[in-house]
Amino acid sequence: MITAKSDEGIAFWETYRPLDQSEDALWRQRFYEARHLGAIRLERYRLGNNEGVRNTYEAMAVVLTAAA
Repeated sequence: MITAKSDEGIAFWETYRPLDQSEDALWRQRFYEARHLGAIRLERYRLGNNEGVRNTYEAMAVVLTAAA
């Protein structure tokens, strides 16, 4: 989420440290993104948001394609 907001992200990374771009770090990032999308899918299903559930399949495909 921190990468989504550029102004807050810049301040965060200047204070914290640069984002690790190693192969292992990128794999972990995609793993956690997929896990988050799974949680979103379950919540949308619970709320009866069928269109939102369908959208998570497209988002998950993007994450899984990047992992390949």
